[in-house]
Amino acid sequence: MKTESRMTRRELLSAALDITVAAPFPASAGSDQSKGEIPYRILGRTNEKVSIIGLGGYHLGGDPSENESIKIVRTAIDNGINFLDNSWDYHDGASEVRMGKALQDGYRQKVFLMTKIDGRDEKTATIQIDESLKRLRTETIDLLQFHEIIRDSDPDWIFRANGAINAVIKAKQSGKIRRIGFTGHKSPDFHLKMLETGIKNDFIFDTVQMPLNVMDAHYESFEKRVLPELLKHNIGVLGMKPLGAGVILTSKTATAEECLQYALSLPVSVVITGCDSLDILKQALSVARNFRPLTEAQISSLLAKTAEAAAGGNLERYKTSKDHDATDHWPEWLGEVS
Repeated sequence: MKTESRMTRRELLSAALDITVAAPFPASAGSDQSKGEIPYRILGRTNEKVSIIGLGGYHLGGDPSENESIKIVRTAIDNGINFLDNSWDYHDGASEVRMGKALQDGYRQKVFLMTKIDGRDEKTATIQIDESLKRLRTETIDLLQFHEIIRDSDPDWIFRANGAINAVIKAKQSGKIRRIGFTGHKSPDFHLKMLETGIKNDFIFDTVQMPLNVMDAHYESFEKRVLPELLKHNIGVLGMKPLGAGVILTSKTATAEECLQYALSLPVSVVITGCDSLDILKQALSVARNFRPLTEAQISSLLAKTAEAAAGGNLERYKTSKDHDATDHWPEWLGEVS
């Protein structure tokens, strides 16, 4: 597979992803961009249909009030977003609690709900899964992901004899979760090792989440190294940090709209973006409704404009520092790792 070719990526996007006629999850009516509806794509080999924009959960537990967070979630769903992101550790659980409240009154049935856990051993992972279910006020999580695969040792911890993989598989067998994936922001090497460790244990992940943006394309690139492997195994691709938490915009080399369009033009199932206000949500909705894959000329222009700013990972400190490594600051969340 010639994954370094931009044309190859665009051909893959056209052939592998249904971006205009897929129905929302659960299946109902098809999306129609001519009517201002959000497109949907297939989530890897799962046959789940998810909105091309996903609502990030981290920001929901921060600056917005609880009422504002609930309004953001419900407005997103009312306007066609059905993929919701969260994590057991976001704001000490506040993000999950607020999302759980927002999903009452029939909203839970309209979404594909994802959250993440940090536990690396079976006992810790089991506790965190049950806490997430309680906070989210749901009996089943559609997708559970191992959070922060940011160390070379993480895959071995998770797949050892008493590792967290046992808890997650049991949770799936009991109906607590439906799909299994992992996420991380540090290095393509750790993602590749997680995939390889899974395969060695006869396990293929349903999804993988990683940074995909105009800066990543230039430095320690998940797009260039991990994305081809996911496509090879038909694993659902979850793009995150399309704006790098807004840091990319400080370089003044790309607009928010261009950043989102670039990420959406890759062969991903969904691009997850944080929205801490209704205005930011409306911006994301507008890009999704009007999305058309960038041309080769537009992609080349964006990469040329961002190359200098991207040098050495200057605007991707989640790769180059420990600033964004929550489980490094709070290692107790990992549980038993010795």
